[in-house]
Amino acid sequence: MRSEAAEAAHIARSLDRSAALKRELGRDSGAIIAIVDLCETALRHGHKLLFCGNGGSAADSQHLATELLIRLRGSVARNSWPAIALTLDPAVLTAAGNDFGFEEVFARPLSGLGLAGDVLFGITTSGRSPSVIRALEVARTMQISTVGLLGGDGGAAAALCDRMIVVPDDETMRIQECHITLGHIILELLEDRLTGSGG
Repeated sequence: MRSEAAEAAHIARSLDRSAALKRELGRDSGAIIAIVDLCETALRHGHKLLFCGNGGSAADSQHLATELLIRLRGSVARNSWPAIALTLDPAVLTAAGNDFGFEEVFARPLSGLGLAGDVLFGITTSGRSPSVIRALEVARTMQISTVGLLGGDGGAAAALCDRMIVVPDDETMRIQECHITLGHIILELLEDRLTGSGG
């Protein structure tokens, strides 16, 4: 039977856990700044940012790429910046999965779209997603810088990332909440730097 008090307690616990994780990540601001440095260098030299992930992380990939291409904050007037979510095209994804196997759904298009000097964000809450790991491997061979937004202990993806942030939790929902918050912070700082609007 539904208990309003129990549900209210669940809400409070979930919000408290999400907030605690974000505060913990904030103690290592250097990791976030290092990612912003990498992205700034890429964009200033005419390169692009690419994003990949599965499920909710696919949605985060599209979300962040869109905010670079279109707009992050209505208060900041700027040009569109080059970003690609490798999760966008169902024809590409299904063709790669059918012809090469699901592990190649990001690696295959990356090999055609990516260039040395670009930055690839691999987003995986477990750090063990085979398709993201494979994309990170291919990026390394192409001299594309790799950034991981990871969870748990970072998994196998951690060894393939030039820069990374690992959310120290095993609950997918809480990790995803942190990933999108981190993504927004990275893009805010990047936007401030590139437009000269930082405070």
